[in-house]
Amino acid sequence: MAYELSGEVIVVGAGVVGLTTAVVLAEGGRRVRVWARETGGRTTSAVAGALWWPYRIEPEALVGEWALASLVVYEELAARPEETGVRLVEGVHGGLRLDEVGPWAARVPGLTATDEGVAARLPLIDMPVHLAWLRARLERAGGTVEEREVRGLHEVPAPVVVNCTGLGARSLVPDPAVRPVRGQLVVVENPGITTWYTSVDEVEGGASAYFFPQPGGLLLGGTAEEDGWSLEPDPAVAAGIVARCAAVRPEIAGARVLAHRVGLRPYRGAVRLAREPRPGDGLLVHNYGHGGAGVTVAWGCAREAAGLVDTGPAA
Repeated sequence: MAYELSGEVIVVGAGVVGLTTAVVLAEGGRRVRVWARETGGRTTSAVAGALWWPYRIEPEALVGEWALASLVVYEELAARPEETGVRLVEGVHGGLRLDEVGPWAARVPGLTATDEGVAARLPLIDMPVHLAWLRARLERAGGTVEEREVRGLHEVPAPVVVNCTGLGARSLVPDPAVRPVRGQLVVVENPGITTWYTSVDEVEGGASAYFFPQPGGLLLGGTAEEDGWSLEPDPAVAAGIVARCAAVRPEIAGARVLAHRVGLRPYRGAVRLAREPRPGDGLLVHNYGHGGAGVTVAWGCAREAAGLVDTGPAA
């Protein structure tokens, strides 16, 4: 027996995973509220480079299906880029070979092996616009977003709670398997670059080179510092990012710096998509640990989380 559709669901967390999950639940007929300490531009999702591609996320066997389900949605949303923040953009994964990618890649339209790497036309998402669009879509479906600090999942007063707290799950569950992978970006004035680029070659500390042309500037990256907690940009790291990207496109070297950004990716050995009972026949569904691919798998994971809600009380 599934929970009654009239029963309220509270989704904890307002990043891309939380809002997408809330949208799927609300459009499925449920009364949904989103509770989050931080919303909009203050979430980790807001500072993501946001190219669709599975990155630092496990388990690979499941990630491919979640990512492909999300790809279909983003391809549809790209028809309205000003509204949704989603565009389809050409680019290259430098140094990557097709035989190094999982079997899911065979179902991605247009992936092509080149001398430089793997070329593709993929969704690139302007996250501030996309998060605002998700919130508006949720509100049209009758959902709400409230800024509230949750100190423990047990205190959330709803028959069904969906935990989309990302790195916050480390203390809220608590789940010490969730760890930060710190990413630093530099936003520069775009010198005319219209394609994205990533390099699979990482140097010491997980540093690599990538750049994404977004409406607000060219996003340069990046870093993947495991267990790094600082949200303060490091000037030396920023200089290294610019230098690595300029080695690929020399015109980046003279681009005016507009901003520095830091985000903490919520990495876990495997995404946790699971359900457990709460006191009084309640249900808690977990949907967290998406590493550097929350945007990439958001719709696939949201649908699976909604399915866990609809299959009835936890044993």
